[in-house]
Parts: sequence; C-alpha cells; structure tokens
Amino acid sequence: KLNNTLSKQGFRRSQNILYRPACEGCNSCFSARIKISDFHYSKSQKRVRNKNKNIHRKINDAWATEDQFNLFKKYLNQRHTNGGMTEMQVFEFAAMIEETSVFSKVIEYVDNNYNDQQILRCASLTDILDDGISMVYSFFDPGHNQQSLGTNIILDHIEYAKELNLLYVYLGYWVPGSKKMEYKSKFSGLEVYYDNRWLPFNLVNQQISKLSKHEPITNQVANLQFPEGFSSI
Repeated sequence: KLNNTLSKQGFRRSQNILYRPACEGCNSCFSARIKISDFHYSKSQKRVRNKNKNIHRKINDAWATEDQFNLFKKYLNQRHTNGGMTEMQVFEFAAMIEETSVFSKVIEYVDNNYNDQQILRCASLTDILDDGISMVYSFFDPGHNQQSLGTNIILDHIEYAKELNLLYVYLGYWVPGSKKMEYKSKFSGLEVYYDNRWLPFNLVNQQISKLSKHEPITNQVANLQFPEGFSSI
C-alpha cells in the first residue's frame, strides 16, 4: 500500500527504499508517467513496434539470472560509462532485482529470430501497482541501436498495462534539458508531477521557466498522504 500511495505522489522505488528528490529552491526533477487513455502511437513508434515483431515478452518473478547480469553490464559499459552503477557486481545486481517487498516482476524481451534460439535483448524490473506499472530499471542490448529497443520496452509496457486494465506507466524522472531523458517527452499522454498534482507534460514544459521552486522540505513532508493506519514517524 505504501508503494502504491507514494508512487501516486511522484516517488520511486530502489530496493526497499522509496524516494523523491526534494531539493529546496530547485524544480529540476519531475516524476513522469504515461496516461494510457491519452496515449496514441506516432508513425515512428509504429515503425519501432514493427521492427521488433520478433521480440517477445516473458514475465518472470523477481529473480536475477546470469544472462540478465551480462546484458546489464554490456548496457552500462556502452551507455553509462561514467555512471555510479558501472562497478556493480553480480551480488549487488541480484539485490537490486530481488530485494523487493512489493509485487515486482522481471520482464524479459527475447529474440526468437536466431536459429530458433531465444536471445535476451532487453529486461525491465517492473512493479505492478494498483493503478499502473512502474518501470524501476530497464536495460537492453546496445548493439542493436537500429531497433530502438529502449523505446520498444516502453511501448510494450503500455500494451501490458492495457492487458492488466491499469491506467498508467510510470517512467521515473524527467529533467528539463537532459538529452538522456529527452526520449520520455516523445510519448503522448505524458504527465509530470508538480505542485502536488499530475499535469500534462506539454503544459509544464511550455511554462518551465516560470514555475515556482519547490516549497520547503518540511512543507513537502507535511503534505504527503499515507495509507490509512500508516504513521510516517
């Protein structure tokens, strides 16, 4: 219940920690989610789906495998060479995947187009919430850039959310001006969390320079909503 409630207020999960940036005097990090009912495929996104028609979804319990770890390291070494996760060892990776007290799945995307062998191309640690699915961490084979695998993961999560009759796909944070996070703005139906509510991305993006900074942290904490019977202290 806590993960469900706080996710609706812009929080993210990392293992057994729920967090939300709360830098006083700053508003550079916005939680982002796709509202399924407002999402429509663009022409380029339809092409991505078509290019990945041989990629198939496999839903697994939150259990780490050697294939996942090898793909994870390959992804980091080519896409995030200076990131804090590049030195992560296999037991730390396993903890990231398996240390969860909520309903989590590892969604694998396998390619069946190679001599009838299933080749792991992508994976996503995904939480199933009461109103949507939250993509905690995703990674893919960087050697297949022409397939836009990262985009395809999100598009398939949208389809998965539809199958579960859920309303949203939670993507993590969007930072204005960040090229690494620019891809999130290409999805219609995108909303961002600002001033204690979810707003259409286009509305916030158009007024980004005029937005007020975050209120004091004590006020932010005081305004949080918790599940019935839960104490924050």
